[in-house]
Amino acid sequence: MLAPILRIYYKVKRFCSMPFTAVLFLFFILPLVTCPSWGQVVQKKQLTPFDYHLWGEVHLDKISPDEQWISYSLTYENGVDTVFVRNINNLKTYHTAGGYNTNFTRNLFFISQSGENLELLNLQTGTSETISGVHEYSYNQETNHLIYLITSDSNKNTLVIRSLADGSVKEIQEAEKYSMSPKGNWVVYSSILKKKKLLSLINLKKLNTEKWIHIDSADQLDGFTWQMQGNSISFLASSAGEISNIFFYNLNTDKLSRLNPQTQPNFPSNTAILYQKGSVYNILISADSQRVFFHVKEKTSDKTKKTESDVEIWNGNDKWIHTQEKHVGDFKTSPKVAVWQPPLNQFNPISSEELPSLMLSGDFKSAILSNPKDYEPQFEDEGPRDYYILDLSTFEKKLLLKRQSLMTGAIIPSPSGKYIAYFKENNWWVYDISTGSHKNITIRTGAKFIAKERQLAPETFCGSPGWTTGDKEILIYDQYDLWAISPDGNNFRKLTHGRELKISYRIAKPSDKKGGGYLYNGPTADVYDLSAGLFLRAKDEDLKTGYYKWNEKTGEKPIVFEDRFIDELHYNFNGKHIFYRNQKFDKSPELFVKNLFGKTISLFESNPQQQKYFWGRSELIKYKNSKGENLHGALFYPANYDPQKKYPMIVEIYEIESKNLHIYDNPTLYNENGFNISVLTTQGYFVFLPDIIHEDQNPGISAADCVISGTKEVLEKKIIDPDKIGLAGHSFGGYESAFIITQTSIFKAAVASGAITDLNSFFYTVSQLSGKPDMWRFATEQWRMKAAPYEAPLSYNANSPITMVDKITTPVLIWTGKKDEVVDTDQSQEFYLALRRLRKQNIMLLYPDESHLIVKPANQKDISQRILNWFDYFLKEDHSFQWINDGIE
Repeated sequence: MLAPILRIYYKVKRFCSMPFTAVLFLFFILPLVTCPSWGQVVQKKQLTPFDYHLWGEVHLDKISPDEQWISYSLTYENGVDTVFVRNINNLKTYHTAGGYNTNFTRNLFFISQSGENLELLNLQTGTSETISGVHEYSYNQETNHLIYLITSDSNKNTLVIRSLADGSVKEIQEAEKYSMSPKGNWVVYSSILKKKKLLSLINLKKLNTEKWIHIDSADQLDGFTWQMQGNSISFLASSAGEISNIFFYNLNTDKLSRLNPQTQPNFPSNTAILYQKGSVYNILISADSQRVFFHVKEKTSDKTKKTESDVEIWNGNDKWIHTQEKHVGDFKTSPKVAVWQPPLNQFNPISSEELPSLMLSGDFKSAILSNPKDYEPQFEDEGPRDYYILDLSTFEKKLLLKRQSLMTGAIIPSPSGKYIAYFKENNWWVYDISTGSHKNITIRTGAKFIAKERQLAPETFCGSPGWTTGDKEILIYDQYDLWAISPDGNNFRKLTHGRELKISYRIAKPSDKKGGGYLYNGPTADVYDLSAGLFLRAKDEDLKTGYYKWNEKTGEKPIVFEDRFIDELHYNFNGKHIFYRNQKFDKSPELFVKNLFGKTISLFESNPQQQKYFWGRSELIKYKNSKGENLHGALFYPANYDPQKKYPMIVEIYEIESKNLHIYDNPTLYNENGFNISVLTTQGYFVFLPDIIHEDQNPGISAADCVISGTKEVLEKKIIDPDKIGLAGHSFGGYESAFIITQTSIFKAAVASGAITDLNSFFYTVSQLSGKPDMWRFATEQWRMKAAPYEAPLSYNANSPITMVDKITTPVLIWTGKKDEVVDTDQSQEFYLALRRLRKQNIMLLYPDESHLIVKPANQKDISQRILNWFDYFLKEDHSFQWINDGIE
């Protein structure tokens, strides 16, 4: 029995010896601690690096079925994670260190896993129980059963099925593995009887009866895969690392089927079944239990033929260059998808060397096949291709789409399998599988379904969240609104009114619920019942965010919409509350519960120690570039700001950065790019994040225009010392930083990290990450040069920092990882050598064993400190840093 611990301060120390600790808040004491109006004024102080470890990051985890409890996690920079469970009415709180894989049960138990320990907390009594030796566990909400597999001292497994309603327990000795159906309340487990494998099915509603399935094999059973409704199950038998059989059991017909690669008709010779748990090489069962999908791969011999040379041959007529081929894999030898129809005992390959890429229709009765090499070589990120549709009953194939551009999410099969939606020529089209007809369904709407959706990319399609029940309508986004359009395009309706108010609406799924996703090489669509209403995430052009509730009668109505960053929505369908996280730059993330018909309650405020320290604030800046285009920027004020003073400012750039206006940035020196806004503002700096609009064939010049225009707008406020402005950027931002200091002397110090400095040479580099030529970045994305250097030499030279390096007067700090797989390290070295030859003030830092971002904590701290040193040296005239003196004097 746990004795509750009385706490005034919420932050529970992690010294408790028991798994869960209770925390009871005294409401009559709390105001004395937190409210200055009661006579206790908090004396603020300067934040130092010694204080950073106090800051933690909070995330909502789960909500209980009755909506009376929440769980949330706190993570600190030292790696300590703690899960808290809190009552939304009296704020009674429990916590456990290192918990994960959590669940609330129907009758108010909270389950969490920590290593091989399973913690079970009774939220009604406060008592907890630790179950040791647990390999894995499952919880069935409908029957309220906890299922787990434990290992005894004798190294034998026991499967335990425990009712959390009445406490009854069923133990099954020497069970090897188990799996619970996603629906249908079934548990299957494997065991051994007389050296033969035995499979048992248990209905959780009838625990005293079991269905035994005798497997005439001593091979190991694995890969349990359920049909989505729990009507059938497939599994594998393997021996010595090779899969010997695939089994399929239909619960409705009580029939067991087997596919043996050695005897199965039409199964290719010298081919093995491939399965890897938790990977793309899994098993899939169709909704009607008629088809089982899996991967096969040609067997290869360990014996390799010795040759006199290991030379790589790069042919000028290769579809893909050698490194990309090596990275993606040879389509001839790569795994292929096949289908087995147990009722017919029929096996057929689906994908092939000629058509290796696969999507499935929503009912798994058709396959959509393509070859990414169709129109190679080409120089976009992904080339167009031809798509074919294959009937998985007759295996007849016909052309679906010719030369269709590949964009993630641009081809969406409907969930019921009737249609295939695709985006083409700036419109959405629908292909009717039964009739073979194509229809442009958005042409009559008069709306524009493309917008600026991605960083460093031009306008692209806004996407589709899914379909309505029964494939009646497809849901489609434009820049602001959600549309519902019938598959024939004859009926369409705009469900929201975002364009009128400049508010962008997107469907908000619960943060802890999975939806959509990918199946083989294509997306799966979510299904929405519009009669049940929708939750929508909203954002306006001034960066207010929040959530709305939509229904067919009233349209969208705000639940919470504020000048803050609001995220992590959690809710139960048909519930009366929503839960979310709310933050501003000067307000640490706070967890709230909102009664849909009443008041809002704060449940937890992270980092209350911030009240002891001086802190900055953020402000939205509006400005125009030289072309008169409207832009935004986020300006962050220094801590303990004095309006009588003028301050140094650091401008950090990439592309659309104003979106960070309300993001609370925990102060830390452990940063992947060395940049932390809260660290800089608490060290007396303004920080400005201006937005950038890139112009075709002028990425550097247009960036300089936007950044200089934004900086001048801030200078108009008369709060910045114009002689103490720094510039920083990483990756593409590093390129912009390196280029902009060739155009202006307004910046007195700069940091250019992971930077591209010579567009001419970068055009001809090969990405170590993908093996692809980096030329695609210069087509319609990122650089938008739309030509090769030899076709547009003036544009390449006019936008390359290296060609105008002689104009630089700004001291620049260059850094990169020596194993950068995104931007060739030579780009930084070229810039360094050019600056060095010209005797320009610069220092280059190379981090061994680091890539594009810094991952080692010691190096993260080092680069964060050195960036701060660099700006302190040139913007605060602090010349005490010997490493800088050694490098520039």
